[in-house]
Amino acid sequence: MRAKRPRTRPPATRPPPVRADRQQSVRNRLLAALPPDVYLRIAPSLELVPLKLKQMLHKPGEPIRHVYFPEGGFCSIVTVLEDGNMVEVATIGNEGMVGASVVLNDTPPPSTSMVQGEAEACYRMSLEAFRSETDRRGPFYDIVTRFVQALVGFVMQSTACNAVHSVEQRLARWLLMARDRMGSENFPLTQEFAAMMLGATRPTVTVAAGMLQRAGLITYHRGHVTIVDGPQLERTSCECYRTTTALLRRVTETPG
Repeated sequence: MRAKRPRTRPPATRPPPVRADRQQSVRNRLLAALPPDVYLRIAPSLELVPLKLKQMLHKPGEPIRHVYFPEGGFCSIVTVLEDGNMVEVATIGNEGMVGASVVLNDTPPPSTSMVQGEAEACYRMSLEAFRSETDRRGPFYDIVTRFVQALVGFVMQSTACNAVHSVEQRLARWLLMARDRMGSENFPLTQEFAAMMLGATRPTVTVAAGMLQRAGLITYHRGHVTIVDGPQLERTSCECYRTTTALLRRVTETPG
């Protein structure tokens, strides 16, 4: 009798096999929403990589070579000004992809994509593999295009929010978005970083954070924030939190 050949295991950096009826163990909502046959086709081109705090995924003026589908944590799309100041225009977690501008063209982005919430796993896909699948103009193209449309709406809402809403409201909104993407009420946050993301001065953010803390909505200690009263924090936030959350949720909703 022939000796049975040992069964080989898939590389640790590849996503788990997909059952015909559903994507198992996939927490990125774009990938999880794909038809199983489409996910099976692209799975070999997906590589699992970690997201490290403050890691730069894309730099302004440099060509995008990979797109990223986070499983957890979140990334910020940041506009960098001539004096080095940075202002966040979008936050992306497992509801979307980082590098969405390649859906439109191959022009190097003027913005920076950086990790603000760490995650053990993120699916990375080369630009060549991404182009190969989107060129089919099938379900993968449809869902990433819907995400790009939602992301444009997100950026427009963020622009309006930064222009007309108070720092306290904007900080509440940012904390809620971070909570949703981290899946935790507790996460790291320095006032220096919050000021940079909100386009405000550090003293202004200190005052806003103090107001939220005195109201019993958050606690802040040694670079970590804990959301104590989420419902009240939502009421304190401007409508932009609800609007952008609904925009992104609709990307993967099945039409009724």
